[in-house]
Amino acid sequence: MLELGYNKSPYDCCVYHSKVEDGSMIYLVLYVDDMLIAARSKSDIQKLKGLLSAEFEMKDLGAAQKILGMEIYTDMSKKKLFLSEKSYI
Repeated sequence: MLELGYNKSPYDCCVYHSKVEDGSMIYLVLYVDDMLIAARSKSDIQKLKGLLSAEFEMKDLGAAQKILGMEIYTDMSKKKLFLSEKSYI
């Protein structure tokens, strides 16, 4: 990821980030053999997926609904993302 111009988070070694053309951020979260990509633009996400799939065998599971046992909810009108562990309560 460093070769692609991404920076490793100083807080979590499994999180990489970079600025994209419009100045917004794109994030790549890695955990064992899973990954999550978050960005404002779907085209930026597709571009990163293309770069990664050129190097690694990948399977695109579409928009994430869960990660590490947490449910992912989005409110696109408010541009918010929420994580829930309701199933553990």
